[in-house]
Amino acid sequence: MKNSLINLFKFLLFLGFGLAILYFVFQKQQTAYLEECALKGIAAADCSLIKKIIDDFKSANYGWIAVVYLCYMISNISRSLRWKMLIKPLGRDARFLNLFAAVMLGYFGNLGLPRLGEVMRSVAISKYEAVPVERVIGTVIIERLMDVLFLLLCIGLCLLIEFDTIITYLQKWQEGKDGGGNNLLLAGAIFGVLILFVGWLFRQKILATAFFKKILNVVKGFGEGMLSVRKLDNPLGFWLHSINIWFMYFLMTYFCFFAFGPTADLAPKVALMAFVVGALAIAVPSPGGMGTYHYFIINLLALYGVSEADSFSFANILFFSVQLGINVVFGLIALLALPAMNKNYHPEPLPEEAKIL
Repeated sequence: MKNSLINLFKFLLFLGFGLAILYFVFQKQQTAYLEECALKGIAAADCSLIKKIIDDFKSANYGWIAVVYLCYMISNISRSLRWKMLIKPLGRDARFLNLFAAVMLGYFGNLGLPRLGEVMRSVAISKYEAVPVERVIGTVIIERLMDVLFLLLCIGLCLLIEFDTIITYLQKWQEGKDGGGNNLLLAGAIFGVLILFVGWLFRQKILATAFFKKILNVVKGFGEGMLSVRKLDNPLGFWLHSINIWFMYFLMTYFCFFAFGPTADLAPKVALMAFVVGALAIAVPSPGGMGTYHYFIINLLALYGVSEADSFSFANILFFSVQLGINVVFGLIALLALPAMNKNYHPEPLPEEAKIL
């Protein structure tokens, strides 16, 4: 009972946080939209951002939204097959449908509490495939390490392709509308040097802290996770599935551009930027990135000449169509389907000596 109340409190806290950010973003966009209407000679009574968003949803090309859904499902098929490769060395050739349903259940769980989905899908596979839950969690950790690696690679690619644009934006943000302010890069460099100097002075004490040891263990685990992939039956297939997962994520954003008129002409490099920025926004502890995703996308698309009101509409179309829509629907389907699919499936428990990779 106590744990249920704590989880309910956490859910309400994160939901409130996400809704608060979304409300803040909406209020800011409503003000900007009213100013835009005034410049065009449109009366305030006829200028509603809510109505614009509804009209934009109605005018969206749902053929392209369907293609976005297809890419999402392909990515989850690859994620399920990749996970199957990680579980097999434990001694269990897990059923694909169980893995796929558990993945969808995990995305559904993450809408409630950050990282709850990883626990939910691990518990589901532990229950229906008779694999100890701690071993399943070990495979999920390796999966997440791979995802972090690919996200870092995507961030590096963004910096390589759009470095000038990113720096220009950061400089303008620092200077403000009046053109004043300090040089952001110089300030960052000075701050970085100071951090390194202080770290060197107190290196012995820092190395002895529990926090540093924890960070060191995480880095060590990351490296071990990378190396453990070599022990799989099909390491090439594992990497190909990993590449496909993230390529499909990119295509989801790119194809969604075509579903909305104001973003239809944006280049693939903009989709890459939006995809990476969106991934970082979703990492913020709110339900599926609610509010934070909108804020990040609006600021990014402004760099490429998309109005804030149109950027807000695009963020809502992609967020509510995929992040909430498809994850809620398929999450609930998975929740109901798992018991039915495994009604007559009773695998033997794994031997105690089975180890992860």
